[in-house]
Amino acid sequence: MNKTEIYRMSNAFSGETVIYGYKFGSGEKSAAIIGSMRGNEYQQLYICSRLSKRLSELEESGNIVNGKQILLIPTLNHAAHNVNHKHWLADDSDINRQFPGNSMGTATSRIAFHIMEVLSGYSYAVQFPSFYKDVECIPHVKMMKTGHESLNLANLFGLPFIVTSDVRSFDSTTLNYNLQQNGTDAFSIYSGGTEIINEEYAELAVSSVLRFLSRMGIIRYRCQGGYMSTVIDEENLSSIKADDSGFVKNLVNVNDEVKKGQVLAELLDPMDGHTRSVVRAPLDGIIFYRNSGAIIFQNMVLFNMIKKLHK
Repeated sequence: MNKTEIYRMSNAFSGETVIYGYKFGSGEKSAAIIGSMRGNEYQQLYICSRLSKRLSELEESGNIVNGKQILLIPTLNHAAHNVNHKHWLADDSDINRQFPGNSMGTATSRIAFHIMEVLSGYSYAVQFPSFYKDVECIPHVKMMKTGHESLNLANLFGLPFIVTSDVRSFDSTTLNYNLQQNGTDAFSIYSGGTEIINEEYAELAVSSVLRFLSRMGIIRYRCQGGYMSTVIDEENLSSIKADDSGFVKNLVNVNDEVKKGQVLAELLDPMDGHTRSVVRAPLDGIIFYRNSGAIIFQNMVLFNMIKKLHK
């Protein structure tokens, strides 16, 4: 493992900001792995730390294939991690809304510009992003329909689901989108949560990346076959919104199979504790996504469900 300085810049609020990367093996730019960009992405940072350890062990045992190089960047925003702040400390901007960046722009735009230069030429890239709000979800690979996506390659991670989505206006400023436009096969892995570390899901994410690297001939690693991934379109997920605001008492977990009409959650009055309303499943299916915040507001999405495929 070779620790290397990826980018350094002066910061008026905290001296110098330095972003570090870890290189494994040497030779062609085979795969890049990018962790957290937001200061609350502890699950994503933890997964990268686990990957770093596993890749170090593989390198020490001679199991990085000759002529192949892997770059791991655990975080682009460690200062925000230190104070548990979601976005960039100076101006509250989101790095993953700044790509492809501007070398003469704001701090986060300059970081985005330089990261794009560093990642240029890598064949594959894996990013660990998070949702914009507190949620739990089934671990999955997500691919935008940019015209450059490859479901065949996404299947090689062996995760339970591959989620495809149309490109929205803000997607054009994300790392994944810009990597795809630059010729890198880029994949976003959503690893179950954000602020709370889930060991089971973290191990699933680590194994999926090692499985992919092995199948692409970058590392020698004996892995389990994983899942036969089911492809679902984001538009086909059934959203269940809250009719009221209040405390959320969840009665089901992510990946639970539920029946139409089953009570999924109770919404409690924050002042007197009485049940304001109950949330029921609109169909038979699987809980794919669950809002994990303590409070919910009216018309916010509480759950996303996958329609049951087989009776």
